[in-house]
Amino acid sequence: MSTQTNKALRYTKRLVGFDTSSKLSNRLICKYLEMKLTKHGFVVERVAYLDANRVRKVNLIAKKGAGHGGLAYFGHTDVVPARRWFTKKCSPFEPRIARDRLYGRGTCDMKGSIACMLTAVQRFSWDDLKRPFYFVLTADEEIGFGGAQQVVDESKYYREMVDHQTKAVIGEPTSLEVVHAHKGSCKISAVTRGVAAHSSGTAGRNANLEMIPFLAEMKTIHDESMQNADWQNEAFDPPTISMNICVRDNMEAFNVTPSKSICRMYVRSMPRVDMDAVYQRIRAAAGRHNVKLKMQPFNGFWSEPDSPFVTETLQLVHRKTPKTVSYGTDGGVLTELQDKIVFGPGNIAQAHTFDEWISLEQLEQGTEMYAKLIRHWCC
Repeated sequence: MSTQTNKALRYTKRLVGFDTSSKLSNRLICKYLEMKLTKHGFVVERVAYLDANRVRKVNLIAKKGAGHGGLAYFGHTDVVPARRWFTKKCSPFEPRIARDRLYGRGTCDMKGSIACMLTAVQRFSWDDLKRPFYFVLTADEEIGFGGAQQVVDESKYYREMVDHQTKAVIGEPTSLEVVHAHKGSCKISAVTRGVAAHSSGTAGRNANLEMIPFLAEMKTIHDESMQNADWQNEAFDPPTISMNICVRDNMEAFNVTPSKSICRMYVRSMPRVDMDAVYQRIRAAAGRHNVKLKMQPFNGFWSEPDSPFVTETLQLVHRKTPKTVSYGTDGGVLTELQDKIVFGPGNIAQAHTFDEWISLEQLEQGTEMYAKLIRHWCC
């Protein structure tokens, strides 16, 4: 194992050791990363905010080098919860190596990527950089991209990137394939109300029964989305809007009529699909069946696959064609930056799992690839 790989591995293990589940504050990991970035020549801007639960979150936007343009790396410090873990020998936040893999929550998504870039950028002194390199670390990516939105709204360095159209790499796991587009999404919450009572009598009103007609229409829309080519885009795998429907009523007893029924849906939008028509049908169904509806859409992004930035990057990293992915990233918020790709170590299949891991080989290759990008776009 090379010295650089060892360093990326050490950084990954250190970062995984911080429990940064999205419901918690990420202040401590940001304090550590700010110290490392400052040590290695960055000037660091902090954009802090309180999330919807009044938990303090921190974004770091760091710059190294003079001039304009250059390259920006975007990563997120939060991780999904780890309520279940594959072993009792250690917690998800105690990283362990086995079979040339590093296991731990966030190894793949995406602390391994952050560690690779932190290692790669240390190869370059301030004097090496003819154009700047920006290191952006956001909060709350996993629960709605709130940190990235704060960066867009408040960061002076981000405004500088927009003014000079800095190239952007979102370091999510792509197995180091160049990704030029990803789907957007829409979180939908549908609620019906009833009256709780003993189910043996007639005093109650079952909220789930109130929800069923709406759900029937949602199934019709779901089935149509799986069959109607107008609602599909073959550039993605799967080519559908992947309409996921989840229902719960939180009742603890079978002999009580539920007073509230909640349907949550997650729909993934794509370019060249008329999502407004889909959303209008959902709203109309909610109106017909007295369902209280909330919708929260998030952008996808699309960089032309034959754009100069994508083409040059493919050549740099020795890949033939760019890919698309079906998951979302902070890239959907960074709409003012024209040249963007998603590119990072680790396989998305290992993200969010009960045994999340990243291969040591991907850490090594990720560090080398990131160093190539910095050298090309900043030196």
